[in-house]
Amino acid sequence: MNHPGLTRRSALAAAIAGTAAFAAPPFVRNARAQGLTKVSYQTGWLAQAEHGGYYQALATGLYQKAGLDVEIRKGGPQVNVNPIFLAGNVDFAEFDSFRILNFVNESLPGVAVAAFFQKDPRVLLSHPGVGNDTLAALKGKPILVATAGRQTYWQWLKTKFGYTDEQIRPYTFNLAPFLADKQVSMQGFLTSEPFAARAAGVEPVVHLLADAGFDNYSSILLASPKMVKDKPDVVQRFVDATAQGWQSYLHGDPAPANALIQKQNPDMSAEKLAYAIDAIRKYGIVETAETKALGIGTMSDARWKRFYDGMAASGAQPAGLDVTRGYTLQFVNQKRA
Repeated sequence: MNHPGLTRRSALAAAIAGTAAFAAPPFVRNARAQGLTKVSYQTGWLAQAEHGGYYQALATGLYQKAGLDVEIRKGGPQVNVNPIFLAGNVDFAEFDSFRILNFVNESLPGVAVAAFFQKDPRVLLSHPGVGNDTLAALKGKPILVATAGRQTYWQWLKTKFGYTDEQIRPYTFNLAPFLADKQVSMQGFLTSEPFAARAAGVEPVVHLLADAGFDNYSSILLASPKMVKDKPDVVQRFVDATAQGWQSYLHGDPAPANALIQKQNPDMSAEKLAYAIDAIRKYGIVETAETKALGIGTMSDARWKRFYDGMAASGAQPAGLDVTRGYTLQFVNQKRA
């Protein structure tokens, strides 16, 4: 989510630095007196439309109706979700498939219980009219890639399309190098960088990696094995209410969630939120044929295996992992929302 001409993380960091802690609406502040079960959820980044289902469930009372007193804790540039989750400071946290595989590889305690983004919103952006209209066409051409991306999706792109490390140019979450050179492509997120590029005068070609076969689940809800074992009812209620929140956010009035998002992150203008919601709908990030059949948040053994096999084949994950140790289908595929 960028201020025009600035970067996703640098703009957000500048805009949000020093903001006050989230203040819950009255019905949430009164929840403790009503005997609700306290639940905390740690996001991976600052409040934005990508968390809309959670904020909608909070703002409209869906969590309260499910008997839950939910606290959403925002992430940010200085927030490392892994140690927060592993220390038991939160009940749930936001992860993706690749990081779940890292947990399995390192024998860390964490279980994916739902995947609210069926498609990873990672994209590459290219300039129009220069022959870079497909991912295959980008082979051998300069691409701005962040350090973290070189260990994940970049390895997949190398295997899938024959990219090489010589193409990489450092990406520092600054649009300027992309805007200055029409031959350069850059990484981004579907819900933010295209908006910023358009605001800067470029109508970008958007390459959604998920539509090319990058099967990473995103916005995964991660719980501890102890939580899954000892409090399955709480996990189920949180999964179900969040799925209902996403249904409401995408097909009802998103204003309640957006008000909370803007309170936590004033950089989220109405225009940015509207753009992101439209992109999430248009590209099927939350809702797919699978979710229509099985419910929002669905996961499958076949999808997990396919993603792991692809990552192992690219060298981004070691061979021989038992990927089933990283997730459970116990709480999804029940068509509750």
